[in-house]
Amino acid sequence: MSHDICKTGPSCSLVSRARLVITAITKQGLTQAEAARTYGLSEATVSRMMARYRAEGEAAFEPRSRAPKTSPGATPPATVDLVLRLRKELTEAGHDAGAETLLWHLQHHHQTTLSRATIHRILTRHGAVTPEPKKKPKSSYIRFQAAMPNQTWQSDFTHYRLTRPDGRPGADVEIITWLDDCTRYALHLSAHPRITTPIVTRTFREAAGQHGIPASTLTDNGMVYTVRLAGTGRQGGRNGFEQQLRTWNVVQKNSRPNHPTTCGKAERFQQTFKKWLRAQPHQPSTITELQALLDRFRHQYNTARPHRSLPHRATPAALYDTMPKALPGPSRDADTHDRVRHDRVDKSGTVTLRVHGQLRHIGIGRTHAGTHVILLVHDLHVRVVHAITGELLRDLQIDLDKDYQPQK
Repeated sequence: MSHDICKTGPSCSLVSRARLVITAITKQGLTQAEAARTYGLSEATVSRMMARYRAEGEAAFEPRSRAPKTSPGATPPATVDLVLRLRKELTEAGHDAGAETLLWHLQHHHQTTLSRATIHRILTRHGAVTPEPKKKPKSSYIRFQAAMPNQTWQSDFTHYRLTRPDGRPGADVEIITWLDDCTRYALHLSAHPRITTPIVTRTFREAAGQHGIPASTLTDNGMVYTVRLAGTGRQGGRNGFEQQLRTWNVVQKNSRPNHPTTCGKAERFQQTFKKWLRAQPHQPSTITELQALLDRFRHQYNTARPHRSLPHRATPAALYDTMPKALPGPSRDADTHDRVRHDRVDKSGTVTLRVHGQLRHIGIGRTHAGTHVILLVHDLHVRVVHAITGELLRDLQIDLDKDYQPQK
């Protein structure tokens, strides 16, 4: 066999050249320098090939991984196991278990910080993510959101089938939802044999009695909510719910037919609680048992579960309980200036707010440096609350004679 069969080139791998070089030296009597010139390699490379051959024999011709022997920046195995365990626990409990939710739980319950991309790679690598290439991207939707709590309440109802004690399917019941559009706060959640206009009206009154009357409602065009699109003979009239809204000066908004995404927040909320219900080990056999589960879910959803659509994954209650509420009808304070501002406490422990054309510095405290906050402004009265927990950090009246508003 001629020793010049394979010269350097794209079709000649380093492994095949190593076999030719070593064969030429051991079988054909070439020196290492001659072999290096013949095959276009450096003498140092040929020397390493021969040293490997003398140490490993035929194994020197096997392909070798080019990956580094150590990866100091790799995620520790214990952290990977924690991510997968959290994913499993949340999924089995019927909760959201996406990368952003896992990121929140790692930061707040396990003092572990990972990027969203790292968590997604871990889930993908271990087969915990199902690819959905046909899913419509979020960027294609036109998003809207009320600026204040009680500015708009969304409502919808859905079906859920009870389970008989022997495990057979039971009666089909319906669950009605009242949801605050701004904060996603679940205002009301109840189960009934069938949803009718009197039930819609009664549940709306109950929610308003607990949380105040909203400025507007947003529902689909079902006849339990409106008869505006009803058949001949009923058009132009009002049902009991519509009359209640008119009495309280609440604006009624309805989605157009075949446009369910208009009420998307209520639809998504229903998907969330039905997923949670189905994951419960004991399925309800009566409306009373179902209502007990709904009450439990509503409390967890409002107060304990991080919400992906809210600033800094806050809970709905943290925002709903601290932000000023909108009112129905014409503004009762036409001359006041109300606004909501999101900010972050700087290194010196202050946040800034422009008042009367001048930037004011509000002292919060160095211990809160880096904390995301919400400023609730009513003319010169300012409340600063923790964006995630809802804790009141500062309540003050702006002194127009001062730039810096010190803590007292």
